[in-house]
Formats: sequence, structure tokens, C-alpha cells
Amino acid sequence: LELSRAGNQDRAAEQHLHLRIGAHLAGFVSDQHDIYGTDVNLTARIAGLAGPGEFVITAALQDRLAPNLDADVEDLGDCYLKHVAEPVRMYRVGPPGHRPVIPQGQAAQLDLRPTIAIIPFAMRSSEPGQELLGEALADDVIAALSRTSELHVISRLSTTFFRDRVDSVEDIKVHLGASYVLSGVCRASGAALSLFVELIDTKTRHIVWADSLKGQVNGVFSADDELIARMVGAISAAVMHNEVGRAYRHALPTLEGYTLLLSAVALMHRNSPADFKRSREMLEHLVERSRRHPSPHAWLATWHVLLVQQGWSTDQESEARLAMDCTRRALENDPTSSLALTVQGFVLTNLMKDLEGAASCYEAALHINPNESLAWLLTGTLNAFRGKGEDALDASERALRLSPLDPLRYFYDSLAASAAITAGKYERAIELAKRSLKANRTHTSTYRALAIAQSLSDQMDDARDTVRRLLELEPSFTVTQFLARTPARGALASTVADALLRAGLPA
Repeated sequence: LELSRAGNQDRAAEQHLHLRIGAHLAGFVSDQHDIYGTDVNLTARIAGLAGPGEFVITAALQDRLAPNLDADVEDLGDCYLKHVAEPVRMYRVGPPGHRPVIPQGQAAQLDLRPTIAIIPFAMRSSEPGQELLGEALADDVIAALSRTSELHVISRLSTTFFRDRVDSVEDIKVHLGASYVLSGVCRASGAALSLFVELIDTKTRHIVWADSLKGQVNGVFSADDELIARMVGAISAAVMHNEVGRAYRHALPTLEGYTLLLSAVALMHRNSPADFKRSREMLEHLVERSRRHPSPHAWLATWHVLLVQQGWSTDQESEARLAMDCTRRALENDPTSSLALTVQGFVLTNLMKDLEGAASCYEAALHINPNESLAWLLTGTLNAFRGKGEDALDASERALRLSPLDPLRYFYDSLAASAAITAGKYERAIELAKRSLKANRTHTSTYRALAIAQSLSDQMDDARDTVRRLLELEPSFTVTQFLARTPARGALASTVADALLRAGLPA
């Protein structure tokens, strides 16, 4: 580490080279070519756990050090390493009084989102006063897309120079660094507006989405314009679909970071074990590549929660440890990550039943980012588990308003349905659950919420049919298993368990 610091003295901060060092004390076998042994492989994994400029060791070596004399030692707890069955106790070490960690903030410079450029739409209208309509449309699309967390949107101050030009997609890619380009032509005739748009993947130069849309000129200047909402929803879905397809066609090392992240998030919300497994592989690969970025760690923690919720793991205690290890690493990388704080609350709620700890996480996330829709959604779920029905529904509805175009909208609708049940709004719960199932018919939690709402509103035939479909997806599911999984307690737990029993779910 001292050699590394010496080598960095005359370099600009962004050009510093930081070593990752892992050390372990064990025997090995060697010859003239290499050294061998299981502990050699373990040490390589330990080095991968260290961040840039960090030195991580095992307990076997830590026992030989005198804390605060030989080194400053921080206990990292039991850490899970790739391809190592059991957790390993780890320690971070450094010179006394100094912690050799890469300056925070540099990791956040890596944006794991695809970048989209919205070129102001060309106007094809002879009517006076319509010249700037194309720019107004582009402004509306940019504003709407900027509210999504999945895309990085380039400012119109940069894209306006490409209006009415014949620049190639390659030129736009080079000058703006765009992953996708949206362009189009609009025509106005009186109050009627027609728009043809196409979305191009700059890497392949393929059109991934195109459509002809109709609307009203006055609607362009309305915050609730349906034309913009339809367009933005289609763009988000097209990008997600395109990136998932790319992830299946190419080897993981060849994929962009944003392709890995978007695809992993999409695949973990499918009910296919193969897709779910692939999602974990993508996230683990991205963690290896972008170890200091909080998002891959946070989504890997989410993966462990969903593994239990889908009924694919019965070892809830082990999954909780793995998930908490992921959120710890995410927050070490960026203590101000609202996503990481939110996911830690998700883990505490669903796997550890620590509702007070979860509430603190959600509050911290919303203090950092008051518009973190996932934190509002999970706050609603938390309030539902506490039996605070109206508070649960208010927080959930706020989350829905903040994420009207989220590609994972089904997940928001599903959890909002549970909040509506607690508030006694059974028809709203049924509406939300059915809307969720329309987007994803393999999410077992949604069937549970729908069956409970139908049973509590005395729609027993519908409730029994919903339970039948639930058991087709999870044949061994019982009320006993539901009670073991849910963080709900007391009268609320008894009420929903009885509703499922009456709907035909086995005890």
C-alpha cells in the first residue's frame, strides 16, 4: 500500500491506481510454476472482497496482529464469498489512524443507467405559431423520463443542436454519449396532433420501438397529457425489453453495466427459476466489475428476499444473513444511497421481522431522497404490517403517483393492494391486484393479496379460484407457511390467515 501511495503522488486524483489486497494464513503446495491449494483460492476471493486501496484479512491472520499497534483493525463480521460454502470472518486493516479507502464519490461517478437523447421533433405544419411545438413535446418527454430511475436523460440544451440536421446515429452517439436516441416528426392540424416517433439503439443502430400517436395540441402543455404518458411508458418498456434480449444473446463480460443491472432487475421479477438464477449471475458479475457501486449490492440483497417470498428457499435465516451482508457493502460504498437504505429496510421487514429497524431505514432513505418511490411503497407495506391501514394506503398511493411509468409497476400495484386490504378498502385492493396480475401473472404474493381481499369482501367463489391459481404456482403453500413468512402479527395476522383458510388454502 505504501508503494501504491508513492506511485500515486504525482498523478491527478482521477488517475490514481489503487490496489486490492487480501491475506490469509494457511499452508499451500508449490512448484516451479505456481502455488496450489484450497486456501490459495480462498485468498484470491478475499482480495476480491477488498475495495480499491483496502487490505482485508481473515481471522487466522488477525490473531497474529496487535490491534492499534501493528494496524488499525475493523471487524467486518462473517462475509460470504463467491463459491465458498460457509461464511468467513473478515477484518479490514490499515495503518493506525488511517483507513486506506478510495475517496467516496468516485464510485458514484459510474452511472449504471443507459443514456437517452431526445432530439426535438421536426415540425411538418404550415400553420403559424406551431414552429416550437416539436421542442415543447421533447421538453415534456424529457421531463417525464427524468422522473424514472432507470434512465439517464440528456438535457435538451445538448440535444437541440441536432434538430432538423442529418447527423447519423453514430454522430449523436459520439457527441452525446447516448445509448438510445428518440426522434420523430409531428404534424398539427387545428387542435389535432399526430406524431411519428422511433427509438434507436445506438450500439446496433436498430429501431427498437416505433409508433404513430395521436393527441391534442393543447395537451402538449398539460402536465397530465395522455400522449406523453403513453410514449414514455412505451420507451421505458422498450429499453428494458431490448436490454434483457441483449443480455441473453451475449456473454456477461461483453455487456455494459447498465445492461447487466436492468436485465437482472427484470429477470428477478419473473417466476422462472432459470431467469431468477440468471439474474443472480448478472448481479454477481456486476459486483465483481463495479465493486464500489452500491446499486448491484442492493439489488442482490433484494434477490435474496424475493427468493424466500417466491417459496424457493426455506432457509430464511441464511438468506437474511446474505441479504444483510449485501446491504452492508452497499452502504459502506455509499452511506447516502437511498436505494441501499430502502433495500436494507426491505430485508429487515421481510426476513428479520425487525419493523422498528426497517422504519429507521425508510425514514433515512426519504430524508435523503423524498421522491424515492420504493421507500414510500415499502413504508406503506410496513404500516400495513403494523395495522396502520390509512397510513399504509396513503404511503402506497404516493409511491404509485411517483412511479406511474415504472417497468416494475406490477410490484408497486401488488404491495399497494396489501396496504389497501389493511385499510379495509377491499375493492381498491382487488383493482390493484388484478392490475398487477395483468402485468405479471406469475407473482405469487399478488395472488395471496387478491384472495385475501376477495375473501374479506365475501366474494368466495372468486377467492377460491384465486387460491387454486396460487397453488398451481406454489403447490406446497399453506397457511402455516404464510404465517411463518409474513411480518404481520396479532389480530391482523389472524384475520388474513382466516381469510385464506376460508378461500381454500390448506392449513
